[in-house]
Amino acid sequence: MKIKRQKHAKKIISFYKYNFNFREPFQILLDGTFCQAALKNKIQIKEQMPKYLMGEVQLCTTNCVLKELESLGKELYGAKIILQRFQIRNCAHFKNPVSAAECLQSMLETTNPHHYFIASQDQDLTTAVKKIPGVPLLYIILNTIVLDKPSPRSVSHVQAVQAGELVTPEQQQSICKLKQEQGIARDGAERRGKKRKRKSGNPNPLSCLKKKKKPAGHPPKTTDGEKRKRSRHKRRKTGGGEGPPLQPSESKSAGE
Repeated sequence: MKIKRQKHAKKIISFYKYNFNFREPFQILLDGTFCQAALKNKIQIKEQMPKYLMGEVQLCTTNCVLKELESLGKELYGAKIILQRFQIRNCAHFKNPVSAAECLQSMLETTNPHHYFIASQDQDLTTAVKKIPGVPLLYIILNTIVLDKPSPRSVSHVQAVQAGELVTPEQQQSICKLKQEQGIARDGAERRGKKRKRKSGNPNPLSCLKKKKKPAGHPPKTTDGEKRKRSRHKRRKTGGGEGPPLQPSESKSAGE
């Protein structure tokens, strides 16, 4: 029977680990009703809780829970002594204490971001806790600690996340962290209105070259035919006398 209970607890813990990112040490918030039931059934909470959950645990409570036990008198003195041995977590009701059920419910907020387990025998508290997704619930039956199966609210939340309809708090935190690293979330609205400044770089070396100036009075370019004629005239002037230049037909006969 003990092995069967541990397998059942292991399956439920795996559900919360995989879907709600629970990690050891498991933080367990206890109230006076749970400690009173453990005292009556002779359950050593500090010893049996880690064995049942198969991992390291941190047992804790709040000042509101302790003050409620003080107001109830000697009947719950034993439960108060047990709770005083555990860690005390700060709540928002330091100056104005509230009931234990209201205080523990406020510690969970709306999404249980600190991954608390709730250990209680209070029916009103357990009913309210089941409406918050991702809150494991512990209670005592006879002389055994029992981890309740995931509530319908937790199951529907997981199904919605898997279908892509919701984003888990862990995913939301990772998205915000990435935005901060990239500088998107910070001054996002201001950066949309501002124009991007161009980086100042070195000028193009080709644009810095000076344009070559053309010399004044440069003669126009001549064709190849004109060049040939000019060279022929020069040769005749050097070879002949002062007479007029010979025609092409005359130059042939003279050569013969």
